[in-house]
Amino acid sequence: MEDRLVSPKKAREDSFESLRPQYLSQYTGQEKIKESLAIAIAAAKVRGDALDHVLLYGPPGLGKTTLATIIANEMQANMKIITGPAIERPGDLAAILTNLEEGQVLFIDEIHRLNRAVEEILYPAMEDFALDIIIGKGPGARSVRLSLPNFTLIGATTRAGLLSSPLRDRFGLIHRLEFYSYQELLDIILRSAKVMEIEISEEGAFEIARRSRGTPRIGNRLLRRVRDYAQVMSDGKIDLVTSQKALALLEVDDLGLDQLDRVILKTIVEKYDGGPVGIDTLAASLGEEPDTIEDVYEPYLLQLGFIKRTPRGRMATQSVFKYLGLNVPERGNLFQEEVD
Repeated sequence: MEDRLVSPKKAREDSFESLRPQYLSQYTGQEKIKESLAIAIAAAKVRGDALDHVLLYGPPGLGKTTLATIIANEMQANMKIITGPAIERPGDLAAILTNLEEGQVLFIDEIHRLNRAVEEILYPAMEDFALDIIIGKGPGARSVRLSLPNFTLIGATTRAGLLSSPLRDRFGLIHRLEFYSYQELLDIILRSAKVMEIEISEEGAFEIARRSRGTPRIGNRLLRRVRDYAQVMSDGKIDLVTSQKALALLEVDDLGLDQLDRVILKTIVEKYDGGPVGIDTLAASLGEEPDTIEDVYEPYLLQLGFIKRTPRGRMATQSVFKYLGLNVPERGNLFQEEVD
């Protein structure tokens, strides 16, 4: 999966720092979130307070880290970035919190993977801007509360359901990032091409946009690969024909599906008669982890309406059979609506 061109997960080759917008006015898409954040940021500036804690969740590649950077820039605050799995002990987080500056932004990526003991340190820190520590051991141990500077915690996760209720309830702003429209992706790709000094037509950019699976990270990655093709096989300019030829060579079809997506769909249809098939069984057949299928593969296939989740497992819809060029089975109960 690491080598998968249309994977929304960040790859080693992805270095899009120069392409990231720095302020809300430069950010394309997620209009409701932008409006909500703009109001909250303006209000916090008027009060002279730190912004409420923010939780951003949604599929990978939609711009959670970019939004966190924008929030810090709009608040004119420094941002410290850490990942949930990197904080192994409560003392590690305590050291980070005590070194924060007034109004600073602390961004925790993959916050759902925080150790529970570490997570409990955050409760008083987020609510009261205080840190409770235990001094001594045994009967002589005592609790000491240290004051922390007002700071803003921004948490990002692809699996908001794994956050504990006490942690989730302490976020003042909770936003779910949605997949992007073709027009929004077109604007993003045209902007990226301008930054990268790539000559591209609107038709060529739109061809990339509509195969980007609603995800800016994939769009920027495809843009780079099409640029490489244009430089070697053409005159360096990206037009509609160049985009189509490059993407066909990369085996990314008109819907943005690649070979691995087609393997998943064929597995459900050919091995399990269209389903239902349990996620663990499907994962074992594909040699993948169940979490990988749920977080990486399924969201876009669900968005396309190609599969559906039922109490008994995953099922292929009629659209899948048409997409694969197969006859739709006549079994009357195959596509009946499942009742939980």
